[in-house]
Amino acid sequence: MKIQVVIHKAEEGGFWAEVPALPGCGSQGENVEELLGNIREAIEGCLSVEADTAGMKEEDRIVEIAV
Repeated sequence: MKIQVVIHKAEEGGFWAEVPALPGCGSQGENVEELLGNIREAIEGCLSVEADTAGMKEEDRIVEIAV
């Protein structure tokens, strides 16, 4: 999956980034390398949603797909 990230230079130094496709998903870093690692982790967190298995029936199943 590819996702666009907008990188901004922070006024106080370093960088910050936002993900337009995932409102509220953002991160910061002292340099671009650190920022990219942090934003990747933030994206993974924004996209990971645990399925609620409490209301599942025995014939229901959970699958993961890559896009």
